[in-house]
Amino acid sequence: MAEVITVSALNHYVKMLLDANDRLFDIALRGEIANFVQNARSGHCYFSLRDEASSVKAVMFRADARRLAFRPEEGMRVVVRCRATLYERDGAFQLYVNDMFPDGVGAAQLALEQLKAKLEQEGLFALEHKKPLPAFPKCIGVVTSKTGAALQDIRNVLTRRWPSVQLLLCPVTVQGFEAAQQVADAIRKLDQRKEVDEIIVARGGGSREDLWVFNAEVIARAAYRCKKPLISAIGHEIDYTILDFVADRRAPTPSAAAELAVPDREEQKRILLDLQQNIRKNMQNRLDLCYNGLEQYNFVLEQGPARQSWQKKHDLLQQAKDEIRQQMQTQQNDAELQLQHAAALAGSLNPYKVLARGYAMVTAANGAILDAEGLQPEKTIYVRSVSHRAKCRVEAVEEINENTQKF
Repeated sequence: MAEVITVSALNHYVKMLLDANDRLFDIALRGEIANFVQNARSGHCYFSLRDEASSVKAVMFRADARRLAFRPEEGMRVVVRCRATLYERDGAFQLYVNDMFPDGVGAAQLALEQLKAKLEQEGLFALEHKKPLPAFPKCIGVVTSKTGAALQDIRNVLTRRWPSVQLLLCPVTVQGFEAAQQVADAIRKLDQRKEVDEIIVARGGGSREDLWVFNAEVIARAAYRCKKPLISAIGHEIDYTILDFVADRRAPTPSAAAELAVPDREEQKRILLDLQQNIRKNMQNRLDLCYNGLEQYNFVLEQGPARQSWQKKHDLLQQAKDEIRQQMQTQQNDAELQLQHAAALAGSLNPYKVLARGYAMVTAANGAILDAEGLQPEKTIYVRSVSHRAKCRVEAVEEINENTQKF
């Protein structure tokens, strides 16, 4: 008799078998969506994938569902990337979907139109968000495959038009499941580099399916958040992707993107030569105007009336100059004479000049001149002449009046 086990043990055993199978861990599965439901609270998506004969339950968790570039709908044909396992609690065989892509032109176009309408409503295509390209960039960041022809086309154009520019490559895969996230990450990395002046996202020509990855929402939002000017160059002139609408400029080819990104060296040379010639012409015109004006003035001055008028004004000016000089000399002589009179008057009042005429003055020991009240008997005084001083003692002080005998 077989060993008796529990339902839980059976489900656990079957789940271990499925998880141990590498072929079931990462598979791409095509089918039609049925019974699609997205939980409003959790954001998880629950649905079934079916074909003509069978169906299988599937779940896509919120973190993966948020990266979808379209809105899944009932009956839509898709390709999913998933792993197959068992949900132990219910014993249900189901798929855990990591990514989902529309399958077929009709469904793909529907998804593209849905995403375009969503992003346009959010303002990602608005013209006011478009940044101008730098006139003379020093460093250009490029997001493309390092082995593709797009990179070589960009290099050739930059070398020809503006060889001094530096090219900084951030290599990515440009098709496949991982391409969208790689391109978005590359845009963010280059946007954070200070030396990068603008960014080119490029891919060479291919089928519509080859270019479809550049319709991914994650790339569109990375381009919208990019602070550096971004040029989209995907496929050929007739190819349009979501990135073209979000980018600041759209180029029909990678070569055209390189032409937009940098100026033309030869054209700049012609502009500089034209400026140089215009400057020389303007300078020569100004010199000619000045020369002609000078000649006109010389002609006027050489005429008789003009010379006589000038000579008359010159004579008047010289006469006024002579009169001013004469008045200044007269005023100076008067001032010198007044100064001499004042000096003579001041000299006559000098007490020491009085002494020179034979007079003397009586002073105290400190040199102060004594008047009659300062003379007292037995007081020592000094009699000062112009060149000597005599020390004397007062014996008596007598008052002199008209009746006093004079000697």
